[in-house]
Amino acid sequence: MRLLLISNSTNAGDEYLNYPKYNIQEFLGKDIKKTLFIPYAAVTFSFNNYAAKVQERFNEIGYVVDSIHNYNNPKEAVLNAEAIIVGGGNTWQLTRMLQENDLINVIREKVLSGTPYVGWSAGSNVACPTIKTTNDMPITEPKSFNVLNLINFQINPHYLDANPEGHAGETREMRIEEFIEANKDIYVVGLREGTMLLVENDNINLIGKRNARIFKHNVSPVEIVPGGDLGFLKG
Repeated sequence: MRLLLISNSTNAGDEYLNYPKYNIQEFLGKDIKKTLFIPYAAVTFSFNNYAAKVQERFNEIGYVVDSIHNYNNPKEAVLNAEAIIVGGGNTWQLTRMLQENDLINVIREKVLSGTPYVGWSAGSNVACPTIKTTNDMPITEPKSFNVLNLINFQINPHYLDANPEGHAGETREMRIEEFIEANKDIYVVGLREGTMLLVENDNINLIGKRNARIFKHNVSPVEIVPGGDLGFLKG
């Protein structure tokens, strides 16, 4: 199994998908030519526009973006995919559409059989057991919170340490502490922007220039540096 799970698509002041594009290229390699793109997380813009936006960046690294929304049979598209790319946006809508198209199990089996999977933001959320650690507003209701379960820990993309001056509400860390209180056996990786997890079979590596923050019930949060040991996440 090979996964590239990216926190965010765009760093401040940068172009869309610019910072991770060469990581994606290295991950996919030279043998893959066409990628199956899943744009279901798009809400305020069309799937056509989303696919075109990703294709613009993928032109620079040599891959065709073939969007699943153009297929009458989405399952068949997954079964024939050389690589699966799941874009960011709203995790709740993405989950609902994956479930409505009956794609959860077919994607899971396809990826477990060796097909590379790249996701960013919502696309990283749905690689987890559930979507319970997404930051997104539940604008629509999926059948359940259960998703691809390709990894046995949760990711919180766009993880922020900040507690803005004058803000009296919850911080991101406080929300994750609530999750681990209710889900005591599950690790959560606070994946800061500009970073990603490379999962290759039993190896999990943090890529980027910032640490990841790891949460577990009754354990003080731990900072993991890029290249640090994340083997304990396998459970």
